[in-house]
Amino acid sequence: MRPTSWPCPLPDGGTSREYALAFDRQRRHRLLILPALFDEGNRLRRFTVEVMRRLDAAGIDSFLPDLPGCNESLQPLQAQTIPGWLAATIAAGRHFGATHVLGVRGGCLFTPAELPALHYAPVKAASILRQMLRARVLSSREAGREETREVLAEQAQASGINLAGYELGRDFYSHFEPLVPESGAILIEQGKVGGSGLWLRAEPDEDAAQTDALATILTVEIAG
Repeated sequence: MRPTSWPCPLPDGGTSREYALAFDRQRRHRLLILPALFDEGNRLRRFTVEVMRRLDAAGIDSFLPDLPGCNESLQPLQAQTIPGWLAATIAAGRHFGATHVLGVRGGCLFTPAELPALHYAPVKAASILRQMLRARVLSSREAGREETREVLAEQAQASGINLAGYELGRDFYSHFEPLVPESGAILIEQGKVGGSGLWLRAEPDEDAAQTDALATILTVEIAG
């Protein structure tokens, strides 16, 4: 595994260099992985990287790019747009010469239509936002403040919002909320992997059995 970078398109026609992790031996099968989003991305990153290690051992190259505004990106999250993220995933796939794409949870919302897609435990954007709003309501209550999801959602649509440390712009929030995963992808439900989803745990974690199971499913689907 090595860190690398890729050219991400900017709205003004320029590019920014964004970070990615890569297992690249110039092999036939090359998998672009779009990570889970926001806090789920933190909880699943270790698991995702371990899946990549198994894919490498199975003869499949894989690439895990940062979306602009996320992780190591120098772009401000509050300035991001849905079309911008979609363009970014297309650009990443082309840069790395991907033959397939895997979406993990919220990453399934942005898998490029031009690549054969696999979706692991896909989730609607509205469900992601609902959980983030709920977490903020509970945090505010513990701090002695009363907030409601309804009022917070109105605020987000009017002027943007900070949820769990993530600054979501007004336009991003409004256009993100109705997104649902495309139906044409190969669906990998959590039940096929076994156990409960690691995104439900309080801290980032891994599970060797789940890692092996997902890597095996991906290898069969991608390499036959």
